[in-house]
Amino acid sequence: MALDERPVVLVGDNGAGKTNVLEAVSLLAAGHGLRRAPYGEIARMDGAGGWAVSARLHGALGIVEIGTGQSGADEEGSGRIVRIDGATVRGTAKLGELVRVTWLTPAMDGLFTGPASERRRFLDRLIQSLDPGYRSEINRFDRAMRQRNRLFETHESRVAEYEGLEIQLAEAGVAIAAARLEAVERLSRLLTERPDDGAERPFPWPTLALEGLLEQRLASEAAVEVEDFYRRKLSENRDRDRAAKRTLEGPHRSDLIVGYGPKQAPARSCSTGEQKALLVGLVLAHSELVKQHFGGLAPLLLLDEIPAHLDAQRRLALFGEIARLGAQAWMTGTDKSVFESLRKTAQIFTVADGGVRP
Repeated sequence: MALDERPVVLVGDNGAGKTNVLEAVSLLAAGHGLRRAPYGEIARMDGAGGWAVSARLHGALGIVEIGTGQSGADEEGSGRIVRIDGATVRGTAKLGELVRVTWLTPAMDGLFTGPASERRRFLDRLIQSLDPGYRSEINRFDRAMRQRNRLFETHESRVAEYEGLEIQLAEAGVAIAAARLEAVERLSRLLTERPDDGAERPFPWPTLALEGLLEQRLASEAAVEVEDFYRRKLSENRDRDRAAKRTLEGPHRSDLIVGYGPKQAPARSCSTGEQKALLVGLVLAHSELVKQHFGGLAPLLLLDEIPAHLDAQRRLALFGEIARLGAQAWMTGTDKSVFESLRKTAQIFTVADGGVRP
C-alpha cells in the first residue's frame, strides 16, 4: 500500500480482510497485536506456515524500514523475527521505540462491564505506548509468578526458593503499580485541563481511578517501603496461596475504575451508547497524551468498524478529533457512505479478493 500521512479508510464486505490489514499494522509495534493471537494462528491456513509484515515508517528518526514475521520453518510457539533497516534485533521492544499504535475494536465494547483483566490490559497497553520498557516489568512479574505458582503445584518446601521469587515479585509489582498510577494521573490531568465552553461534548469525559493493594499503599508510602510490605505479604500468604495454587494478591488483581464524568456514574451502569462514546473519548484522550509525550507525534490509530456504530453527529465529531490530532487513523467499514465527509481528506481503499486497491 502506497500511503501518505492522511487517514486511511478500508471498505469491503464482511470477511474481506479489513481487520487483517489493521492487525498487520498493529504487529509493527511491540506485543501480540490487536487480536492478541498466538503467532502460529496468524499464518495463512493453507499456506506454508509463516507470515510477515513490513513497512517504511516516517517518524521522529526519519525514514526507517521495519519488518517482523515468523518463518514457516519455525516450531510452534517460537518467537517472531524483527528487523530494523535490515538488521535483526532481539525481541519486539525496539519496535515500541519506533511505532506507537492504539486501537479500538468491537471486541472492546464490553471493556467497562467485563472482567478486570481487560481493563488492566487496556491500561498496560496505554503505558507501553508511553514507555516501551514497561513491558519488561510485566514480563518479569509474570515469569516470577508462574515460577512461584509452579512451586506450589510441586509442593516445594524450601523457603529460599520462595524468597528469591518474592523479591522479584515485589520489585516488579511495585514498578508496575507505580507506572499505572502515574499514567492514570497524567490522563486524568489531561482530561480535566481541557477547556470547558459549556457545550455538550459528543465524547464525554471519563473519571479514572485505580483499585489495588499496591496502588493504595503507594498513595501514601515510598516505593521501597511498599516493596518491603509486599514481600512480607507474599511470605505471610504462602499457605493460603499454596491452597489456591496461585498468587492471590498483587498488581495482577488491580482494576481500572472508570466513571461517566458528566453523570458522576459508574461506566458499567451506563447505556450501551454512552459506554461506546465514553470508550471513544478515552482512546482519543490516550492518543492525545501520547502525542504530548512524544513532542507532537500522534500514534497510529486503528478503528475497526467504529464509525459505522456512531450516530452522524458523533461520527463527524470523531473525524474532527482525528484531524485535530493529526493522526494517521486507519478505519474500516462495510458502508462507504459513512465516510463520505472524508472523501477529499482521506485515502480510501477497497478490500476484496485478497487484495487492497484504491
